[in-house]
Amino acid sequence: MAQLVTRLHDDLLEKVDGLVADGVVSNRSEAVRLGLGRLVDEHRRRLVGAQIADAYRRRPQTETELAGLDEAGRALVEEEPW
Repeated sequence: MAQLVTRLHDDLLEKVDGLVADGVVSNRSEAVRLGLGRLVDEHRRRLVGAQIADAYRRRPQTETELAGLDEAGRALVEEEPW
């Protein structure tokens, strides 16, 4: 496993130490790994979302493809036990 050395502002480090003290993470390294993992995942999701939206802009759904979606959506909501 590679090692990453970085500097943090004192206030951020204090908050990370608070997460460790509260048992949210087991140590500072875990906090950094989780944070970076979430940042990478969020970026990937944004890129995928943009690609999907771009595809719909390039080739919008036709009226035939959209027909019946309102009724199908209502039926799904009505099936919910709430």
